[in-house]
Parts: sequence; structure tokens; C-alpha cells
Amino acid sequence: MSSDAGPSVRRLLERAIRAGMAPGMVAGWQSLDEADPRFVAVGHASLRPVVEKMTDGRWFDLASLTKPLVITPLVLLTVRTAGLSLESRVAHVIPELGGEPLGDRRIRHLLTHTSGLPAWEPIYARARTPSAEDVLRALAELPVGKVRGEVVYSCPGFILLGLILERLADTSLDALMSRHVLEPLGLTNEIGFRPAPENSPVAGTESPGTEQLLMGERDLDPAMIPRSSPGLPDDGNSRFLGGVAGNAGLFGTIRGVLGLARAIVDPGALLTDAEISVAIRNHTPGLEQARGLGWQLASSPGCSAGSALTPTAFGHTGFTGTSLWIDPTRNLAMALLANRTHPGHRPTDLHPLRRRFHQLVVEATT
Repeated sequence: MSSDAGPSVRRLLERAIRAGMAPGMVAGWQSLDEADPRFVAVGHASLRPVVEKMTDGRWFDLASLTKPLVITPLVLLTVRTAGLSLESRVAHVIPELGGEPLGDRRIRHLLTHTSGLPAWEPIYARARTPSAEDVLRALAELPVGKVRGEVVYSCPGFILLGLILERLADTSLDALMSRHVLEPLGLTNEIGFRPAPENSPVAGTESPGTEQLLMGERDLDPAMIPRSSPGLPDDGNSRFLGGVAGNAGLFGTIRGVLGLARAIVDPGALLTDAEISVAIRNHTPGLEQARGLGWQLASSPGCSAGSALTPTAFGHTGFTGTSLWIDPTRNLAMALLANRTHPGHRPTDLHPLRRRFHQLVVEATT
């Protein structure tokens, strides 16, 4: 890298914290062909019940980064080894959904958010128990719109993908992730589901304000939202499922996020060159959002990539304040992790901050 973006990134994050965007943040970036990333940690990992300074070793609730970092590689590995296809219908794996509109959807539809499933629903308010049987029944009852009529970013779609992977492997999603991704890459101490207390997750929300509002809009009792506790994710559906779900639940450090990102785009480290290519190409041409398999593409209008990244870049964000973008053309991976939901949910749009962060790194490295 030609120069150090650290001082300018630190100033940017310090201004963001003074503006109240989050108590603390950790930024990291690296060349895809270099082993040593750069880190900047500012602010606080916790404000209550105790004040704790932020460090680059703290674990964050990665929220929807779970989708491309867990589901996408596991689906591609399953396609390679277990006879699954991106064109497989849901009912091929989950026969009890045969005859339901959802059973006719393909794996590709779920991965690209073109299945017609809604953006969010409180599965915990529809399913009697967190058993796969009850959750599948609840998912089957959701309204399903037109296939590929539009991109509707759908958490239920990725919950279903997690259940499909568990059905095919006859094991839990966290065990699959550990066995087939994290252990081979040597990342089990930096990223995973249900972090142990000694991993020091940053403090989360004290009140799920956004989810309470969504429940109120559906005339549902907010008291139905599963209770939070340390080591469980902000997302209520994932908490209902024990902290392990296809839409959210992954935790990790900045090292874990960048380490996994680097492996995902390194042919042979985890995926083949052909698998990487299919994951990051545009599967939704002509639609409002450009989507890969799990990934958002930088050519999507209004996304958090910003003009400093090239059209080949792909990434994702998480509700808790996390983001990851990978730009193969610039040979860069950049992650920004913030505890935006502590001690309460903030409605602040972090996209301008993310775009400026990307710009500072690109300016310093080109």
C-alpha cells in the first residue's frame, strides 16, 4: 500500500462518534494479496452498565453480514458436494412445502432476494416453537409475491436457506459453518455464532426499539419479542432460533471479518474461481438493485459502496452498524464495524460515513 490511511480514518470515526452515530467503531482494510490488515479503533465498546474502551479485538454482532459470509459460501459448497443446484426448487429439499407457493421457489431466488418473500416478519409471533417444523410452517404462511418482479431484501428468505442447509446436512448451521469454513481457515477464535463471554462482545441494545415499532405496525404485542442477553444477536428472529439463523447471528472481530472476506475471494482457499465468479456476478439485470448471491453489487443505486469503489465491488451491511465491501479491481477489502444499537437503536444513516471511509482508504492506497 502506498501510504497510511490510518490518521485520516481515525479523524473521520472520531467525528462520527462525536456526532452520536455510535458509541464506538473499528475500521479495517487490507490488500487482498497481503496478510496484514490495518485497524483503527475509537470510542467505547460499552457505555452501560460499565464504560469500556473500544479495541480492535472486540467481537461485534455482525447482523446481516451473516447472509453473504455464512449462507453464500455454505450454499456454494453444498452445491459442489451434496447434489444441490442453484436451480433446485425449495420443495426438492423440503418436501412438506410441496404444493405451497414457497416450495416452487428456487435456491437462486432466495439468494438474490427475488423470491417474492416479504422483507421482514416476526417468525417468533407465527411459530409455536423454534423447531424447524414450526418455523417452516410459519414461513409457508407468509405472503409470496411475483418471482423476479422486483428485488425485495428478505430476511425470511435467508432463514429458509439456513433451514435448507441444515436439512441437507442433518446438522446445525453453526456446526456447518465451523466445520466447513472457519476451522479450515483457522478463524474459529475470531468469528462465529454465539460467542463465549470471554470473547468480549460489544454491548448491545437495552431496548429493541425498531422491532417494537414493526410489531406495533402489525398490531402485535411487542412483549412477544424474544428477550436479549449477552452473546445473542440484536435480531429477534435469530434470538428465537437460539442465536443461529441464516439471516443474522454471526459475531466476529474485525480480523475475523477481513480474514473471511479475503478467503472468500482467494480461489482455492474456500471456493473455486468459478464459484466466486457466480457469487459476485449480477443475477438481477434490469431490476432496481444489482444482486449477486447474497451480496449487493456496487452498481446498485444508493448503496453504501460510494463512488470510490469500482463497479466490480460487492459488499453488504448489517443493521447493528456493520459493513463489508470487497473491490477486486482495487484489490481491497474494507470493513467498518460500529455498535450503533447500544444502548438504544439509532436511526442514523451510516452510508455517508461508509462511503467516506472507502474514499479515504482508496485515496491512500492508489
